[in-house]
Amino acid sequence: MSDNVAHALSGAGGGIISMAVTYPLITVGTRLQVQRNNKDSTAYTGNMDALRKILSQEGVAGLFSGLESAIFGAAVTNGVYYYFFEAVKGAFERASKRKTMSTVESMVSGAVAGAMTCIITNPIWVVNTRLTVKQKKQAQAEDKPEKSQTTMQAFAEIINEDGVLSLWQGLIPALILVINPIIQYTAFEQLKNRVERVRKLGSLDFFVLGAISKLCATSITYPYILIKSRMQLKQSKNENERYSSLIDGLRKVIASEGIAGLYKGIESKLLQSVLTASFLFMSKEALFSYAVKLLVVLGARKSLATSK
Repeated sequence: MSDNVAHALSGAGGGIISMAVTYPLITVGTRLQVQRNNKDSTAYTGNMDALRKILSQEGVAGLFSGLESAIFGAAVTNGVYYYFFEAVKGAFERASKRKTMSTVESMVSGAVAGAMTCIITNPIWVVNTRLTVKQKKQAQAEDKPEKSQTTMQAFAEIINEDGVLSLWQGLIPALILVINPIIQYTAFEQLKNRVERVRKLGSLDFFVLGAISKLCATSITYPYILIKSRMQLKQSKNENERYSSLIDGLRKVIASEGIAGLYKGIESKLLQSVLTASFLFMSKEALFSYAVKLLVVLGARKSLATSK
């Protein structure tokens, strides 16, 4: 068996760790992204205000609403992504007989892996986005918040009320956002190749390179991230709040909220994205050798001799 499975397993493990560590930032960022009425008395005025209100109205548990689906989603997303990325990367390396990829090859690998990941995991993130936002609505509607909805209950509710295809709401902007990991992994691979020419990389190097590459990617693609989050919610019957496409969403946000509306919640998103990528790259590299040993124990791999 090739190293693709080992990369997928270590990527899934890294995804779980990074998601668990940074999830409160995801909650704050997601709620700011989907907030449209800034004048409402319950509206969040910023990241710190959102944090205070969530803790006041919902307690610490409110910061982790939807964590179950997010952990599962992170594991599947990173596992699928690394499997396809390493598979395409391996094909390029065998064809070119080089140990490193060119910039174009990195971008193609990222595009293939990103597209497959979007199609497979979009339903998980639709459920997670709705769970993250639904907790706020429950807290505002009742003096005492109701018991949190489980992932499977939310999954069943979406299918019953909106149909199976609604699980792929926001897929088009998600596919366009494949450019995010393309930018991220291309930057990461090229920076890593440069550093490896000078010295061997350590855990801190992977942490820093992951942070730099994700900072670049998220800064460039944030408006699309915001539209994707809003499209994954249950679509409003109000025509002004209903997005029929990515372009329609961008046009309506600018018309009602201004250019600044496209960057609502970007501070917490940048911090969360950078930390998530940093922990992901660092923990993934650390877990790779353990994933290889596990496959050997299970008999799925013959020896430890094969290198990454």
